[in-house]
Amino acid sequence: MKILRAGRMERCIGCYSCSLACARLLHRSLSWHRSGIRIRSAGGLSTGFEAQVCLGCDPAPCAEACPTDAFRQRKGGGVKVKRNSCIRCGECSQACPVNAVYMDSETGLPIVCIHCGRCAAFCPHDCLEMFESAVGEEDDQ
Repeated sequence: MKILRAGRMERCIGCYSCSLACARLLHRSLSWHRSGIRIRSAGGLSTGFEAQVCLGCDPAPCAEACPTDAFRQRKGGGVKVKRNSCIRCGECSQACPVNAVYMDSETGLPIVCIHCGRCAAFCPHDCLEMFESAVGEEDDQ
């Protein structure tokens, strides 16, 4: 399994192309508020951008906190989300150690990076990468 990492954020210009791609491709929205990857500036308008994205925890605290199993542990780290099982309690968001689970203000549903990598193709400066997780071959059997 692969995990998304924002390993070269020094290249980021804050264009939000990754956030908009995620929102459009996965959530059918044109708002970066409905994205599994959030870009924030720690240095002003032109430098110091940081990506807030799921770390791919294994075990994932958000999945452990979910009372309905809407969040399930993904092999190799991160989670799979079954939105139709979600009761909008917000336990997943509160359990995330890096605040990477966002509760949509309109629908009340959680939004989290699922490590699909679609956003990486839209980054004009190659800031995002997909890495193989640490799952061993013996785990795949």
